Amino acid sequence: MKYGFIATTGNTDEILELAVSAEQAGWDGFFYWDGIGSPGHPMETYDPWVMLGAAALKTERIRLGAILFPLARRRPWKVVRESVTVDHLSNGRLVLPVGLGALEAGFLGVHPEVTDRKERAERLDETLAILEQAWTGEPVNFAGKHYRIEDIAFPPQPVQQPRIPIWVVGAWPSAKSLGRAIRYDGMLVAAVGDTPETSGVTPKTLREITGWVREHREATTPFDFIREGVTPIGDPEQARSIVLPWSEAGATWWIESRWDNPTVDDLRKRVQQGPPAV
Repeated sequence: MKYGFIATTGNTDEILELAVSAEQAGWDGFFYWDGIGSPGHPMETYDPWVMLGAAALKTERIRLGAILFPLARRRPWKVVRESVTVDHLSNGRLVLPVGLGALEAGFLGVHPEVTDRKERAERLDETLAILEQAWTGEPVNFAGKHYRIEDIAFPPQPVQQPRIPIWVVGAWPSAKSLGRAIRYDGMLVAAVGDTPETSGVTPKTLREITGWVREHREATTPFDFIREGVTPIGDPEQARSIVLPWSEAGATWWIESRWDNPTVDDLRKRVQQGPPAV
């Protein structure tokens, strides 16, 4: 099992400090987040691509990404350039977690912005298709409902081949959502109706999801199951007891994600404690 940590607060210096500390403490991944703003409780928020580029230059081993990129509100050709740039700066350590995004993360307070779920899903699918083509280095010709590209190439190719790993939200038991995820390299496991405060996913649910994937995924390449959660500061045994059932159920990544307004000191203490020993 591998372990990641999300920097959910902090200024730019503090975020980079957390990235370096996470690598030193033995974490396998360091993540930021992609939000427009924070309605009702303003908090410092920075562009994830800029932060990941800076973190790439401050670290050597740890994987980098953002939990998660709502691709429906990003231009596909910009994502091509941003992802390839960070992949090169990090010498092939970028992972791209993607999904529809939570409307509460600023979507409803800015205009124009796509809020219709069906259209966001369509734009997500089209962007992923464009990324796959663009990362080959060959000219892209794409005609979708929302995006068009006519004979444009986007060199250089990523360091990682055949592509930068893509993790996609898979919401159980939606066959359409799960089917999107299994076309790529990993699944951020969720359940239909999940909110930032509550989740319908349990280790039992994860076993059902992994079984569904084994039955329906045609590719034989490695596939990750990613679960977010919180483990305590100062109690490694309790942290282990929280993560162990997820590992036994098939999770390959545990992402420590404190969304409950933590202080930078909270994040610093948990990072320095290191990942759960499962």
